[in-house]
Amino acid sequence: MTTSALASEPLTQQVPHHVSQSVFDGSRLRVVLLVDVHDGAQQQFLEAYEQLCNQVASVPGHVSDQLCQSIENPSQWLITSEWESAPPFLTWVNSEEHVRMVEPLHRCVRDTRSLRFHIVRETGDPAEDARSGKRRLQASPRIGDGVIRHALTFTVKPGSEQTVARILADYAAPEPQVDDTTRLCRTSLFMHGNRVVRAIEVRGDLLAALRHVARQPEVRAVEEAINPHLEQDRDLDDPESARVFFTRAALPAVHHVTAGQETGQTVRHALYYPAREGGGMRLAELLARQDEAAAEDPHSPVLCSTIFQRDDIVMRLIDVRGGLDADPGAVLGLTDRGQAAEVTALLDGDALGADPSALMDAAPAGLLTLARMELVTDRRSPEA
Repeated sequence: MTTSALASEPLTQQVPHHVSQSVFDGSRLRVVLLVDVHDGAQQQFLEAYEQLCNQVASVPGHVSDQLCQSIENPSQWLITSEWESAPPFLTWVNSEEHVRMVEPLHRCVRDTRSLRFHIVRETGDPAEDARSGKRRLQASPRIGDGVIRHALTFTVKPGSEQTVARILADYAAPEPQVDDTTRLCRTSLFMHGNRVVRAIEVRGDLLAALRHVARQPEVRAVEEAINPHLEQDRDLDDPESARVFFTRAALPAVHHVTAGQETGQTVRHALYYPAREGGGMRLAELLARQDEAAAEDPHSPVLCSTIFQRDDIVMRLIDVRGGLDADPGAVLGLTDRGQAAEVTALLDGDALGADPSALMDAAPAGLLTLARMELVTDRRSPEA
């Protein structure tokens, strides 16, 4: 594309009104990391940051970063970074490379809090922004429903699936009210083979809700009970071991679409889309685009869809009106053969338990059977 063509393009783009969350709109990303450093560890922290900064500079999509120290409390630091868009940042932050990179930094800190923002407005010369090829801004802000969606995923040892399912289904729900501003709304837990996915919906502060749940005795007992069955070892009494486990288990929501109002016949389902190596983000984006298009169809059975993605793991959590099998193509997010071909080309057939070459022929009804996750429990707080 020529510079003149870039300069003639509008710097803003309209957000589809059905979409309340998406990492695929092309906006630049601002990441803010709030850090509380151990007393006396400031120099060690600074050295760890310099090492990390040099490594991050070569990560695709990274633009710049800043390190700031509080003028009131020397133990409080702020790291900000800018990225070309959200996908390259998420690809990096959810990678094993990132886990290794930040390990020296975490040895110096008591607590961290990460916040991610799309850049919606900024001062400067719009024409210069266009000539330099910067990403476009949003014409209007997204309108959400006040709910934060997040998921965790991990695998258990083959042969222990039924035992783990019983443990995860048979415990008392934690107290939903976290504090004056935060409340647990819903927890949905599914399994596909030996993979477990726990999706949660929160109003308020997600981090406060996750910490609240982790402190509940009934939840702690369940976590301890499944420990012997996990493929990845962890020690919940060791903060670093727990941090690494839950960092690897994080399955962020990358897209959310609400097409219609929930009814008494609405049922929640989960679909698993394991991607070929390196194809997870692209697969999630294709599904997101198809969800956006389907939201305009008043006859679509899918009333709500949230796409979660990390590395090559993609999962869609959907609220469906009527039976799941009535319209397999629409439920899968595949409404024509061309779309099905593009998506199935990115799927890892081995992870779905199918011959990769047969996936296209299996779509959509056969693929729905392969992708469908088994419900373990779906709990809503009374006032959700």
